[in-house]
Amino acid sequence: MKVEQIFTSCIAEMAYYIESNGEAAIIDPLREVEPYLERAKNDNAKIKYVFLTHFHADFVSGHVDLANKTGATIVYGPGATANFDFHEGSDNELFKIGDAELKLIHTPGHTMESSSYYLEDNEENKKYLFSGDALFIGDVGRPDLAIKSDLTEKDLAGHLFDSLRNRIMPLSDDTIVYPNHGAGSACGKNMSKETWDTLGNQKKTNYALRADMTKEEFIVELTTGIKPPPQYFPKNAGMNKAVNKSIDDIYSDGLTPIDVATFKEMSEDSSYLVLDTRKGTEYTQKGTIPGAIWIGIDGGFAPWVGALIVDIAQKIIIVADEGREQEVVMRLARVGYDNSQGYLKGGFDSWIAAGYEVDNIGSISAEEFKSNFESKSMEQPLDVRKESEFLSEHVVGIENFPLDSINQNFAEIDLEKEYFLHCAGGYRSLIATSIFKRNGVKNVTDVRGGFGAIKKSGIALTEYVCPTTLL
Repeated sequence: MKVEQIFTSCIAEMAYYIESNGEAAIIDPLREVEPYLERAKNDNAKIKYVFLTHFHADFVSGHVDLANKTGATIVYGPGATANFDFHEGSDNELFKIGDAELKLIHTPGHTMESSSYYLEDNEENKKYLFSGDALFIGDVGRPDLAIKSDLTEKDLAGHLFDSLRNRIMPLSDDTIVYPNHGAGSACGKNMSKETWDTLGNQKKTNYALRADMTKEEFIVELTTGIKPPPQYFPKNAGMNKAVNKSIDDIYSDGLTPIDVATFKEMSEDSSYLVLDTRKGTEYTQKGTIPGAIWIGIDGGFAPWVGALIVDIAQKIIIVADEGREQEVVMRLARVGYDNSQGYLKGGFDSWIAAGYEVDNIGSISAEEFKSNFESKSMEQPLDVRKESEFLSEHVVGIENFPLDSINQNFAEIDLEKEYFLHCAGGYRSLIATSIFKRNGVKNVTDVRGGFGAIKKSGIALTEYVCPTTLL
């Protein structure tokens, strides 16, 4: 038997491939299905099942495309409803995969159809629990992503408590826990960077599995301090219940090369959004197309697209590093942005060669930032990190303007001022500079290296100490 975890760092997602005696199953596949087809082909196996642990909110799954290409049966847990053919599994139902049997364990709480899948490999003497978003390493799923009219966050948290205590924790301690997400995902509050662990160790280290925790304590813990989910989450959850544009059609449209003159015309049409995905150094040194948003492909690309591009049906035209156009289209589709219309043929160099206007931002070192800030020759510095990061430690006297909420709060920005932006390391501040420019700020400058470099400059910092709270 083969059991493989497939980790995708951009969205901190784990899919799984199981193969036994010529039959295979995929658990929680991403939008692009080719990697799963290749694995099965290499094993001379037929994909028999596509299992979903729940209706995902943070990415669009490729289950329908995968089923259409292989004839596999899609399986969801009890109570699931969708606009495509699937098998509604029942609690404790067994599914035969070659010589293996996978058992569905209904574990409602994160969502009501949420189910985990249990597998024993007798040859290797291993036990696996594919826990979806019911149980993470170091955390559990948030209870606010599937609220219906008759269910509150507290109701869902209560269901999750029962699922963990009655269905998961009684499993043997040597069971390997394989969750759907890891650190960096917004599906939980405190996920570990580790992508798997034994259930026994999680019982010792995971706050949510504390043996003496009462249901009331669990509900309070789980529902306290939850930040609002990214705006694209409910849209992705809805898409996962529907039949969407096929990945092949998405590639066909998004990988259309657009000559520079046509691209310029489209960039001036308000119905299109220019998305610049090049390396940060290319963006800062060469500039970008007026009105473009820069979100670099070499960072947390897909989640930031989902957080900042409000219209999931937005028509997008792409500026990419040569050879990476398909990667951009694919990663847009992972979070439901299926309306890519093509890319700039010849890349940004073709724009420069044509002599068209370029938008530029400023760039200064941390040392220059320190000197200008302390001499009060800097007009408006802003820290665009998350509020929690800012409260933990920041430059004395600086304001926080989180990138997460930039669209909601941009009315506070004075278009005539010059702004100096930094984040933790430089990725988010570059995104912010492009949004400032797109929205009419004439002068905006990025601080290279972000807070990490600023901290080393010796500038005065303040630390926030959280007051003791009695529950």
